[in-house]
Amino acid sequence: MSDKKKILVVEDEKNVALLIKEELKDEGYDVKVAYSGEEALDILKKEDFDAITLDIEMPGMNGLEVAGKIREFKKNARIILLSAYSHYKSDFSSWAADAYVIKSSDLSELKETLKRLMG
Repeated sequence: MSDKKKILVVEDEKNVALLIKEELKDEGYDVKVAYSGEEALDILKKEDFDAITLDIEMPGMNGLEVAGKIREFKKNARIILLSAYSHYKSDFSSWAADAYVIKSSDLSELKETLKRLMG
């Protein structure tokens, strides 16, 4: 049994997902990627994760909807919304998340947020 923290990265853009996955793996996390909200929910019904990063703007179900659905069956999930757009921060539905990180190529804020949330 590994004591690595498990993170689910939900990101529809393959290159962005790969960047986040590789950076977080370098930090010592066990990382799995879902490319849609629906795929993320399927994975979460079968596996537990220490944290979930959610892109907001995705085709189909957006990250805010996914966060709400995750909260229905995983009350204690640590959810980080990841978006290039800061205006979602004031959206009431973003309150389902534990943190909100503005997406950039520098992932240090995301890494710091993960460390903080997972203690």
